[in-house]
Amino acid sequence: MGYIMEVQYVVKMPKKLEKTIREMPKNAVGTLRELIRDIKNSGPIRPEYPNYSKLGKATYHCHLAYSWVACWRCENGEYIVEVEYVGSREKAPY
Repeated sequence: MGYIMEVQYVVKMPKKLEKTIREMPKNAVGTLRELIRDIKNSGPIRPEYPNYSKLGKATYHCHLAYSWVACWRCENGEYIVEVEYVGSREKAPY
């Protein structure tokens, strides 16, 4: 008998982003939490988020609020997603 094993993605975020997240508006922090939950449950491709786009071969981004963005990376075939940037869109690394 076979069975289906449900796999969740692991989302990693550098500690250096904690200060920025504390300074963000509550609505942007809420969207970030939803994004992380959705990535854990369904993977890194999240077109339902505002201004979502693929930035490179394994890098993605979306807006958390008008002036706030998140960027994350997931190598093909991996179940580990690394949030690389959370902050103002003016300072985003793209």
